[in-house]
Amino acid sequence: MGDYNQIEILLVEDNPHDAEMALRALKKNNLSNKVLVVTDGEEALDFIFARGKFSGRDKDFNHLPKMILLDLKLPKVNGIEVLKEIKSNPETQVIPVIVLTSSQEDKDIVESYKLGVNSYIVKPVDFDKFVEAVRHLGFYWLLLNKQPQL
Repeated sequence: MGDYNQIEILLVEDNPHDAEMALRALKKNNLSNKVLVVTDGEEALDFIFARGKFSGRDKDFNHLPKMILLDLKLPKVNGIEVLKEIKSNPETQVIPVIVLTSSQEDKDIVESYKLGVNSYIVKPVDFDKFVEAVRHLGFYWLLLNKQPQL
């Protein structure tokens, strides 16, 4: 994908199977046109803050993703650290971040909410349930939710 300024959904997922499942679910719900998949926390932060290979990307509010789907178990920088950086920065803290992970550990759930996650969803193993969860996420966060104009 060449135009990083048009990204609406940033999918941060290191497991190729889970990323493919998420993309298929987004496509099935007509939400896949402007999705960028990154495979580690460092790459996610580079995209969000327009650094590294994304340094040419416009990082003003109008070019931030409308939603971030974030796995917690990531290489380089884990999802909790990514969430912490996003939610502690005044320029990015308004981006809805949905943790989409296999972790059901209470400590991960509590820490995510303390850091400002907008929603915490444990990945369903069944594809049809996963498609339905993604449909609800996309419908709510991309269509119903009203984001501030900064």
